[in-house]
Amino acid sequence: MSDPVRLAWDSPPTPEALQDAIEALDAAPGPPPRRVEVELDADAPRRLRHLLHRHGFRLEGVARQARATASGFTDVLRYARLAADPTEPRLLFTAVMNTVTARKRLIAHALVTDAAGRVLLCETTFKPDFELPGGIVEPNESPAAGLVREMDEEMGVVLPAGRILVADWLPPYLGWEDALELIFDSGVLDAETAAALVADGREIRALHWLEPDAAASTMTEIAGRHLLAALAARASGETVYLEAGRPPARP
Repeated sequence: MSDPVRLAWDSPPTPEALQDAIEALDAAPGPPPRRVEVELDADAPRRLRHLLHRHGFRLEGVARQARATASGFTDVLRYARLAADPTEPRLLFTAVMNTVTARKRLIAHALVTDAAGRVLLCETTFKPDFELPGGIVEPNESPAAGLVREMDEEMGVVLPAGRILVADWLPPYLGWEDALELIFDSGVLDAETAAALVADGREIRALHWLEPDAAASTMTEIAGRHLLAALAARASGETVYLEAGRPPARP
């Protein structure tokens, strides 16, 4: 059977109806369907989603406002299971959980200064505020490797990803979901190395060396706070955890 099998109902199913449909499909004679698809309203009972998870269905996406309801439009969760998916319990569980648990964006930035204590900042071509060198880590890339790659792409130089100075949780912002930012210590550059840095002209319009307070004033409020925290962490030899650029409140 090559075409997808879609389990569908005129109204949200009960957990019992969904369980019966999956069991009937699994008990049918012949080879299993190549692909089985199920759609659930995003506000459907969690029990329905957990039932799909137990039967190996992976979340493949969210169709925004895809279904009309009496109270307006609702998002639709799209699940699927393939005959080729692993069935060994541990592999099945981890593969499903990989699609439904939080997958936070990871950002790796570098604190780079010169002998005078000025901070290196990047002026980008796509937003008004300045930022530290670095960027978003790609899938299956380590934070340190992502930082080195980003600096090479942005400035044409390979600088080390030293120790972590700051780990900062970033709340949702301008359409981004929440994220974790790591600030690595990439050292103090001598005049010759600093002069060799060249903005790529695509993402980075220019590079700037600024005094710490002046640097922080060109950044977003959160970024300015964690820049100053990174400088303090370098001086103290510590690594600090922040939330939105500040130490988290203690219970």
